[in-house]
Amino acid sequence: MIALEDVDLTLPSAAGPVHILRGLSLSIARGETVSVVGPSGSGKSSMMMVIAGLERATSGRVAIGGADFATLDEDDLARFRRDSIGIVFQDYHLVPTMTARENVAIPLELAGRDDAFARAEACLESVGLGHRLSHYPGQLSGGEQQRTALARAFAAEPGLILADEPTGNLDGETGALVIKLLFDLQAAHGTTLVLITHDPEVAVRCRRGLRMVDGRIVEPGAASAAAAGE
Repeated sequence: MIALEDVDLTLPSAAGPVHILRGLSLSIARGETVSVVGPSGSGKSSMMMVIAGLERATSGRVAIGGADFATLDEDDLARFRRDSIGIVFQDYHLVPTMTARENVAIPLELAGRDDAFARAEACLESVGLGHRLSHYPGQLSGGEQQRTALARAFAAEPGLILADEPTGNLDGETGALVIKLLFDLQAAHGTTLVLITHDPEVAVRCRRGLRMVDGRIVEPGAASAAAAGE
């Protein structure tokens, strides 16, 4: 599903080039759940952006689901991301002027699906928000906004879900509910999941764990360590 080969990411800054990712190689199988842990600034979110095609690698190879990103122009990449990748951000990234139903329907409408709104309603029902279809993000709690974001991410049934600190803005009880929903949806759809988190209790729920430091994967993360001790 995911193949990164010797990926570098270097971005310009006023002080000169900044090396974000350094020779990163990684293979993730279809349907695998993988956590990524590491200190702030270690490159976790940048790696996710590269996998999502939201940031172009400076060098190296990025292939997702058999699609080599080097062969895709920006329009092709946007279509591939729309159809094949769901993303859940820490800050929800909902459109404030759209209802929950409309937010979830966005990727489906862009894909030209006639059932966009019916599918959006079904997805919101699946995360317990069938009674909040017509509410705007400002009328929803943080947990409800993130559940809406989950519904949107899974709406097009993508092969890959990328989640970047999905509980970072939530209290413990609400965060636990969101994580349960995330893994329930992943299991139901057989989706590949890459989950960035600072929470070791969340990390160990993934089958495999990675740890990043200074733009490199340096050692197995908490999930792998836990599995090794079984």
